[in-house]
Amino acid sequence: MPDTYQLALVQNAKWASKTAEDYPELFPKLASGQHPEILWIGCSDSRCPETAILGLQPGDVFVHRNIANIVQYNDLSSASVIEYAVVHLRVKHIVVCGHTACGGVAAALSNKKLGLLDSWLMPLRRMREQNLHVLNPLDPPSAALKLAEINIRQGLRTLSENSVVIDAMQERDLRLHGALYDVGSGILRELDTEEPLDITSARLAAFKTVKDDPA
Repeated sequence: MPDTYQLALVQNAKWASKTAEDYPELFPKLASGQHPEILWIGCSDSRCPETAILGLQPGDVFVHRNIANIVQYNDLSSASVIEYAVVHLRVKHIVVCGHTACGGVAAALSNKKLGLLDSWLMPLRRMREQNLHVLNPLDPPSAALKLAEINIRQGLRTLSENSVVIDAMQERDLRLHGALYDVGSGILRELDTEEPLDITSARLAAFKTVKDDPA
C-alpha cells in the first residue's frame, strides 16, 4: 500500500492527463504566464484548498496562506504577495477567507503556551482582548466563529490601509471581500463588509500616500 505522497504522485499523473484531455489549451496557456484575477489570503489548514473551494482552474487564483489567515502590517511574506498581486498581476479582487473549526482561532481563545506559535497568534489574542465583551457570553463554537469573523474584518482593514491597495481601489476599482468557509459543508459565505462613507474618507485621509514631486 503506497503512502500518501506516493499515491499523490500517481494521482498527479492521472490528473495531468485528464486535464490535458478535457482542457487542451490550459497547460500551454499556463506555460506562457499567469493572469489571475483573484488574490486569496487564506488559512494554511489542509481542509481549505482555495482553487477547489472556488471550482476554478490552476492559474485563476494567486494565493497567500498562513496559520489563521492573519494579515499583519509587518509580515514581509504577505506584504510581498499583496504588492506583487496588486501592482504587477493587477488582480481585480482580494479575498480574505477564514473558516470554521480553525485551530489557530481555537488556540487564540485558549490560554495554553504554544511556543513560537504564540508570537504568530498575538494579533488574534489582541482581537480577543478587545472583544471579550462579545466573546465571553458565547459558547466555545460560537466564540470561535465570531473571532474568525472579527479576524477577517481586521484583515480587510489592514489591506485597506495599504498604499498600493488604496491606489488600486481608487484607480481601477480593486474590490476587497471577506468570506468564511464552512469545512463541514463546503459552503463559502461572503461577509457584509460595507462601511459608512465617513469611515472610508477618514481612512483615505490618514493612509493614502503620494510620491514627492522631485521638482
